[in-house]
Amino acid sequence: MTQTQTLIPAELLQKSDKILFIAHLALGDFTYLQNFFKAFAEAYPHLSVHLWVDEVRRTSNSAEWGHLKKYSLYDWLGACGFFKKVYTQTYSPELYEASIREARQEHYPIVVSLATLRPHQYATLARAISPDGWIVGMAKPVKFFQPHHRLAYRKLDAAIPSYRVDRANPQHISDVYAHWFRQVGGPELDAAGRFPFVEIPEAWHQHAHKQLATWEFAPRPGKLVFINPYAKTKKRCWPLEHVAELIQAMQRLDAWRDSSFVVNAVPQELAHARQVIGSYRLQRTELFSAEDNFFQLPALLAQCDLIISVETAVMHLANAVHVPVIALMRQKNPEWTPIDRNHSTVITAPNARDWVKAISVEQVIRAIQ
Repeated sequence: MTQTQTLIPAELLQKSDKILFIAHLALGDFTYLQNFFKAFAEAYPHLSVHLWVDEVRRTSNSAEWGHLKKYSLYDWLGACGFFKKVYTQTYSPELYEASIREARQEHYPIVVSLATLRPHQYATLARAISPDGWIVGMAKPVKFFQPHHRLAYRKLDAAIPSYRVDRANPQHISDVYAHWFRQVGGPELDAAGRFPFVEIPEAWHQHAHKQLATWEFAPRPGKLVFINPYAKTKKRCWPLEHVAELIQAMQRLDAWRDSSFVVNAVPQELAHARQVIGSYRLQRTELFSAEDNFFQLPALLAQCDLIISVETAVMHLANAVHVPVIALMRQKNPEWTPIDRNHSTVITAPNARDWVKAISVEQVIRAIQ
């Protein structure tokens, strides 16, 4: 697709001074999208690239606002120099409306929604932000009982069809993102250009070294293993009991006998994880949570010899910091396998509808051996 065939008129791209992208981003999404946003900004240096991060967990419950406000993705986005403005205050209805009013003042000539969940709602949001701008957004086929969806899609000037995964020959999620950006005039990225990266500030590298020293994991006689059993949904989590049993099993193997283990926990589950893991009285095992800043996580991952993770951002960040990873996944989303096949081992749940917890400790041990 040449620039004259893209969903944004070439003349409009050249004469505009800014563009707004809308997305509901998870860390895993951005691990691959970052490359495309950066390349787009470099291809159009006259454009000020802004990003609206829509919080799908938006709630009126003020008790939830604390951890939503501290979403670690915001630390990463804030360190990316190619975004001139990032909207992060969308986690409550009041802040959401205030952010819309703020965005309207920008008079965006171009708005692109990359939202795949409820895309009709984001078509409406994009038009609310820019009543007179050129709006591009995702669109799904409309069923006969969804006339309101059809009305919403009429607010788009151009639509990106929703992607479907061919189970027999699945494309990688980076291929999907490449297709999206190709349609809005983004440059082509080869395999090297799509490989995820994370630029970790030196201060956080030093922080990781100090943390390992505090745990007495540096210097250490054996390897350092990072295990992440947590994801946003229970379907993608691995039981803490499995984690403890895996550590015990690895410590019985000659190759891993002297290893040290770090078990990752999301902040809101840290106390429970400490209780469960602590009950096993495991040797050379510590709990970790990136409670202060996102970069705590990749900085520590970079120090590891092996990363074992469920299907969430950690398995993709493992590729970004060039550490071998064993990924525990369901069969549902083959497009989300880690991109670095040479340094990634994927273990899938036995049956199509199984959750990640169906993966046994024995399966992981076989992969390690």
